[in-house]
Amino acid sequence: LQIAERIGALIIEEKLRPGERLKETAFAKTFGVSRATIREALRILEQRNLVSIVPQRGAQVTMLSRRELEDLFEIRAVLLGLVSRRVALNYSPEVKRRLYACYSRLQAAKNDTTAYARASADLVAEFTHLCENQQLTEYIADFALRIGRYARLGLSQPQRRKQSLANWARLLRAIAARDADLAETLH
Repeated sequence: LQIAERIGALIIEEKLRPGERLKETAFAKTFGVSRATIREALRILEQRNLVSIVPQRGAQVTMLSRRELEDLFEIRAVLLGLVSRRVALNYSPEVKRRLYACYSRLQAAKNDTTAYARASADLVAEFTHLCENQQLTEYIADFALRIGRYARLGLSQPQRRKQSLANWARLLRAIAARDADLAETLH
């Protein structure tokens, strides 16, 4: 699992590109583990849709089609809307403190694509934790693994990060007002 997490992070951070072949021997040497351990890690990543394993050809980083990506983002948006609704209904001083702490880190990272993408992912993770629905949290985490690298690409331009910050600010205001309908719509 630890090796799968490390390889998964390389994929999400685009250090391994879509379509790139993943060589078991190179990973085994890099991580100081057996090829069998690498194979198991790659199987875990295949279950998470980060890697495709083709018989006789090996593993490669999954490349999603435009349609698959659009479908995943659409589903994720609906699920995050539900998360935001629940957070607005559960709003409290503690929820406010936690959300604004994450938002402050997001603001501080606005000039660095990688740091901003991580801070944005952390804010989403905090939202899902605060919604108090374990199943929803797990679904969102699964989507984060599958589309994290594409979300990062979408935040690569300074203007997109500026718009993202403005969107988060509007969402936090709706949640602070306990306006569950607006929070769901905004997210």
